[in-house]
Amino acid sequence: QVQVVESGGGLVLPGGSLRLSCAASGLTFKNYDMKWYRQAPGKERELVATISNGGGYITYVDAVKGRFTISRDNAKNTVYLQMNSLMPEDTAVYYCNAVWWNYDYWGQGTQVTVSS
Repeated sequence: QVQVVESGGGLVLPGGSLRLSCAASGLTFKNYDMKWYRQAPGKERELVATISNGGGYITYVDAVKGRFTISRDNAKNTVYLQMNSLMPEDTAVYYCNAVWWNYDYWGQGTQVTVSS
């Protein structure tokens, strides 16, 4: 059974940092491209960052470039999202997504709230 589990969300002050983790099991992690999405209240889900299966290809949405860093540890079956200089508009539920061919798995999401 495949499981994708996010952790690390919480409440943080503007300008602060958080590191999200996403642990995957039940799949061959090294085959999968990994993505972080977010969804703010009343808005559509947005792709935030992507890392290819080997880690050699990384992309970010413009809104987070220079502030967020995606990385992965294939030995630990885990992908990370380091989020720095957080702003209130980063408030959302953050979802992890594992994709390979027609296999597509999602986590349950972790809430990130940036507020003073």
